[in-house]
Amino acid sequence: MSMKLRNLVAAGVGGLGLVAAGNRLLQANAEELEPPLPGDLRSYRWRGFEVGYTKAGDPEDPTLVLVHGINAAATSREFEPVFESLAEEYHVLAPDLPGFGTADRPPLLYSGPLYEQFLVDFLKDLTDEPTVVASGLSGAYTTLAARDLDVSELVLICPTDTTMGGDGKRTWVRSLLRSPLVGQALFNALVSKRSMTHFHADHGYYDMDNLTAERLDYEWHAAHQEGARFAPASFLGGFLDPDESLEDGLRDVDAPVTLVWGRDASTTPLSAARSLADASDAKLVVFDEATLLPHVEHPQQFVELLLEE
Repeated sequence: MSMKLRNLVAAGVGGLGLVAAGNRLLQANAEELEPPLPGDLRSYRWRGFEVGYTKAGDPEDPTLVLVHGINAAATSREFEPVFESLAEEYHVLAPDLPGFGTADRPPLLYSGPLYEQFLVDFLKDLTDEPTVVASGLSGAYTTLAARDLDVSELVLICPTDTTMGGDGKRTWVRSLLRSPLVGQALFNALVSKRSMTHFHADHGYYDMDNLTAERLDYEWHAAHQEGARFAPASFLGGFLDPDESLEDGLRDVDAPVTLVWGRDASTTPLSAARSLADASDAKLVVFDEATLLPHVEHPQQFVELLLEE
C-alpha cells in the first residue's frame, strides 16, 4: 500500500473514530427523559412496545385524548401549555407515539399504517367515545383510525397527510439516517438546539418568544435518547405518510370535526384548510398570530375553544 493511500485510510479511520466519540458524548449528556406532562405516567403495552402515556383529571369526566404531531423531537410535551387546564374539565390521556418520547424506540421501519393501528387499539382499549385532539400528521392517523371507532368529536390542529412536501418516498434518506455512525451524526446535527430553533422559527412558531428554553431543552433530551433517530428516519424519508388521503378519511368519519389553523401557517396554508373544510363539511377555526402550533402559542384561547365544543 502506498504511503498516500495509507495516510488516506488512517485519516478515514480517525475521522470515523471522532464521529463515534462525538455520538457517544452527546448521548451521554442526554439525561433520562423526565415525564412529559404533569399527571400519572402510565404504560400501555402494544405489539411489544411499552408506550408511555400521561393520565390526569377525573375519570368520571368526559374523556379527551391528545395526540402529538410528528417531527424529529416529537413528544406529548407539545400539549404542556394546555394540559392542566384541560384536566380540570376532562379525563385526559396523552400518549407518546411509538418511537418517540417515553415510548420504546426499537429500530423498526416505521410507517403511517403502524401509527393508525396504534391509535385504533389505544382508543379502543383505554377510552369510550372520546374527544380526540391531534396535531399535524397525527391528524391524518387519527382521522383514519376514527372510521373504526365511536368518537365524540375530532379536533385537528393543522392536519396534513404528507411529509416533507409530499414528494414521495426517499429510501436513501431513511437508510442514511438509520446507519450507526454517519446516520447518528447527521441526526445529532439535525436535532441540535441551533437546528431545532431554525425549524421552529421557519414554520413552527409565529412568535419565537413562545419557544421557552425549557421546552427546547426537553426536545433536545428527547431527541438524544437511545434509538431516537429511527422513527424520524422514516418520517424524513417520507414513509410515515398514511395510505389514504386525509380528505377521503374525513368524509367517512361519523363525528363532528373541527379544524384549528394558524392564519400564518406556511407548510399547511390556510387555503388548504378552507378547501379541506369545504370538502369534509368540517368547522374551521382560525387563530391569528399563529402558524402550526396555535394551541402552544395561544393556550387559553385553545382551551376555551374545546370547552365550547
